[in-house]
Amino acid sequence: MNDRLRIALYQPDIAGNTGTILRFAACLGLGVDIIEPAGFPLSDRALKRAGMDYIEMADMTRHADWHAFQDWRKAAARRLVLLSTKATTAYTDFAFADRDILLFGRESAGVPDPVHEAAEARLTIPMQGAARSINVALSVAMVSGEAIRQLR
Repeated sequence: MNDRLRIALYQPDIAGNTGTILRFAACLGLGVDIIEPAGFPLSDRALKRAGMDYIEMADMTRHADWHAFQDWRKAAARRLVLLSTKATTAYTDFAFADRDILLFGRESAGVPDPVHEAAEARLTIPMQGAARSINVALSVAMVSGEAIRQLR
């Protein structure tokens, strides 16, 4: 196991977003954890279309469910950093660490309360008043970019 930053997707809904995130992560050398069940088959054509030939380069780990992910994460001694519209700390005001896992919720529903409570840190991307959320792939890129900037 390495000390790289990882991205975790909690029960992702949209294959195209997941494919884009896998491509992004492959290009930057970040690991990706998929916490199932996903809202689409992980062999979906849309996933491959968005991820292109980078899918094979991606360091992707599938976890059967939240409990399996938590067991793996705790055994690996990794800090869980949740990105949420319900958080109050801006991601730009946080000190990231090499072994962090950046957790992003479902496009349709975020994460349930027990997942919120399990996170060691909860961060948000500040937005203008009426805006609800930013596309998850863009959010991953923004927050990962800041974490990489801090860590390199």
